[in-house]
Amino acid sequence: MKVDILGVKIDDLNMDKAVKKVVQYTMSEKKYKIYTPNPEFVMTANEDEEFKSILNKGDLVIPDGIGIVIASKIMKKSITERVAGYDLLQNVFNEIKGTDKTVYFFGAAKGVASQAAERMKEVHEGLNIIGIHDGYFDEQEEKTIIETINSLKPDILLVGLGAPKQEKWINQNIDNLNIKVAIGVGGSFDGMAGIVKRAPEIYQKLGLEWFYRLMKQPTRIKRMIKLPMFLLKVIKYRKHP
Repeated sequence: MKVDILGVKIDDLNMDKAVKKVVQYTMSEKKYKIYTPNPEFVMTANEDEEFKSILNKGDLVIPDGIGIVIASKIMKKSITERVAGYDLLQNVFNEIKGTDKTVYFFGAAKGVASQAAERMKEVHEGLNIIGIHDGYFDEQEEKTIIETINSLKPDILLVGLGAPKQEKWINQNIDNLNIKVAIGVGGSFDGMAGIVKRAPEIYQKLGLEWFYRLMKQPTRIKRMIKLPMFLLKVIKYRKHP
């Protein structure tokens, strides 16, 4: 079931079901697009119709952010649970390690994707990461990146270019990519590389990961202000959809 949050249709499913879907996608002949919207994505989508349309064409659109879950409750169409994109990837890696399934890391600053790949190979022994490229490229290099991806034929392509650039890139190039699944992963490579630390588990369980990040990075306050603005907009949307 999809839940409408300010015009963005988000899948209502738990982590186990999301992981199973991703793994199933890698066994299909069809190509699948997976997006991970949080409140910032939704706010941006309300100012960018192209971005909203792309999100709504995703095959799996997971609720990445406690704000999305709270918004669904306000809409009285409660989403089961938050499915953090980072955690989804870790669970998928755990499922496909030691199999013939392959992954390509594309995005982030120079050296970050490589560092992330090395750490993930250590954490998930047997994970088959067959290619890496950072998120800096010009038009000519982009063609080379796509050619390389197509020659390697990864089952899962992780695209970490930041939103909405990564979603637009996936949407524009999916038909020309020799892959099974493309996932927009935002800053997940930074987390995988150990550059950005995850909040302690207790903060994650309480839905306060955002508060932990704010304590660590007070400069994020401008971004955090968007959450109450988002929830106010959801309340107005419920009254006048």
